[in-house]
Amino acid sequence: MAATPSGVGKIADFYEGLGRVLNAVWGENLHYGYWEDEADDSTVEVATARLTDLLITLLAPATGAAILDIGCGVGKPALQLVAARDVRVTGIAISDVEIEQATTRAVEAGRSDVTAFRNADVMALPFADGSFDGAWAIESMLHVPDRGRALAETARVLRPGGRLVIADTVEIQPVGPEGREILDEICATYHVSSFADAAEYSELLVANGFIDVEIRDISDKVMRTGVIMAEAVRARRDELARINGAEPVDQYIDLMRRAAASPDNGYLVMRATLDPARSS
Repeated sequence: MAATPSGVGKIADFYEGLGRVLNAVWGENLHYGYWEDEADDSTVEVATARLTDLLITLLAPATGAAILDIGCGVGKPALQLVAARDVRVTGIAISDVEIEQATTRAVEAGRSDVTAFRNADVMALPFADGSFDGAWAIESMLHVPDRGRALAETARVLRPGGRLVIADTVEIQPVGPEGREILDEICATYHVSSFADAAEYSELLVANGFIDVEIRDISDKVMRTGVIMAEAVRARRDELARINGAEPVDQYIDLMRRAAASPDNGYLVMRATLDPARSS
């Protein structure tokens, strides 16, 4: 999965293809939204920003901190972070299209002085040891073929005591036959390497030098995302089919509805600290 000038294979193709469709209907924050309860009628824009705000709170960066954004997409969470905190953010992605869009958005927002975006692979980060004070990965680790290697590289470029925040879709154990079928279909269709669970993440974080691991299941706060996104895509089906073809659009609508209804498909937010005693 080494980064190349054209992005990395099918994962980059997904974000440069169907990903454009999803950005068109969902907005620049192409991640899950957070709704407080069933009565919460917040818009998608508000709900996705709320999830980013939660992750900013968990990251709690110090003034002037250097932050690595793993899988930065088109840069919306990074720009929200630098607007909320006095930090510098380096975003990486494996799509040149996304990197170009993120860079343009930072310039338009007047934030190019505190952000930088580049094509890079989390399993082989092009940064020196101890380059960052913190890092986050928002719904990007599920695409990584070797999460252990990715976390080892993240630990390497963090300074001891640096904080890592991860938000990711996961499988909730025990997974039933119908749930497994849905998860496998998501993997095959959207180039997800595999779904982890809470136990796997905890083990990998500890194995790579992280301590004070906190894992929170917020599935009930975010699963409305699939239903709303499916409906938003359906409402603009014909228009979006002209961009990427009817079949993938219809497939997405059906799969997101089923995934949102499955108790085996969950969502975790995690926070961990690189052991301060670790040598950088």
